[in-house]
Amino acid sequence: MSKTLMGIAQQLKSADKKVQLIYAFNSTGKTRLSCEFKRLIAPKKDDENQESSFTRNKILYYNAFTEDLFYWDNDLNQDAEPKLKIQPNTFTDWILKDQGQDRNIITNFQHLTNDKLTPNFNEEYFFKDKEGNDVIIKAFSEVAFSLERGDDENSGYLKISKGEESNFIWSIFYTLLDQVINVLNVAEPDYRETNQFDQLEYVFIDDPVSSLDENHLIELAVNLAVLIKSSQSGLKFIITTHNPLFYNVLFNELNKKNKVCYLLERFEDGNFALTEKKGDSNTSFSYHLHLKQILEKAIADNQVQKYHFTLLRNLYEKTASFLGYPRWSKLLPDDKQAYLNRIIQFTSHSTLSNEAVTQPSEPEKKMVALLLNHLVTNYNFWQQEKQHG
Repeated sequence: MSKTLMGIAQQLKSADKKVQLIYAFNSTGKTRLSCEFKRLIAPKKDDENQESSFTRNKILYYNAFTEDLFYWDNDLNQDAEPKLKIQPNTFTDWILKDQGQDRNIITNFQHLTNDKLTPNFNEEYFFKDKEGNDVIIKAFSEVAFSLERGDDENSGYLKISKGEESNFIWSIFYTLLDQVINVLNVAEPDYRETNQFDQLEYVFIDDPVSSLDENHLIELAVNLAVLIKSSQSGLKFIITTHNPLFYNVLFNELNKKNKVCYLLERFEDGNFALTEKKGDSNTSFSYHLHLKQILEKAIADNQVQKYHFTLLRNLYEKTASFLGYPRWSKLLPDDKQAYLNRIIQFTSHSTLSNEAVTQPSEPEKKMVALLLNHLVTNYNFWQQEKQHG
């Protein structure tokens, strides 16, 4: 049954699970859902600025609007070096000023990008008070980036890419989340180093994936899963993503009993559906998107090899599982037996270790393209992906 985004938010709030993992195609409404959920859990009060509820109330969230706390100062007229400015907010103040976690943020950022690319925070500035005394103020109001060469020299300050900027902001949030979980894991509130998170109930993470290679993407997902599993306070987590690999790693890393998984869909009338996915259909509906991308690239590059038949068969199996077909061969075109025999021939394991590997002929390579196109064209799931892509 279709619902409004607020209805979907209500559905998430009603679920009694530690983790709710949501897969959705790009432009489906993941970021808007995070905002609706925030309004539901911690509505803005007339006398409260929007940001103050970011950490002190019931929800901590990461989405595209988190990046709005950071903006570039590009003073081209004065030929100034570019700096990433940080708007005043409790989000960064607590983790940087109070907790002094700038070194951990730098380490996390460099691990995702380049160990030579170094953020430089303006940690403090000086002024004299009315009595003429020197006063030191912790600032952390801007950060500049340089490439450290290891010989006490650097490149000068430079403007990093949008992907690197997103990774930097995620590194701040991840470091903050780590500290928050550690604080809340202290069972007695009186013994916690701060009480500003005592009312925190939810963490909503919307698509932290940016321009990462697969190794770093997997590592990010594993580290996030470890962090979530370490939480002992009753904190609940909602994670949305459009990335199949990121979803698949989280699905496998998080405890089965404490999570529920969904597919978020948007319809032409502007309503939405949040459908729970159970069992094998979970792994298939995420992983087969990755298989599809691999096959499409091989076809486009005319690099179809024998192992691509295995991936094609795997893709048919995963799609059949997701759509509820009893056998993957049911998805084949009309002349099913001919296609089935050829696919099985190429995907069967050799019984002789020294048997030569047969390379597919040009007609057989074209068959891979034909069968992939057949799957995309004739089954609702793939049509839906094209609609929402």
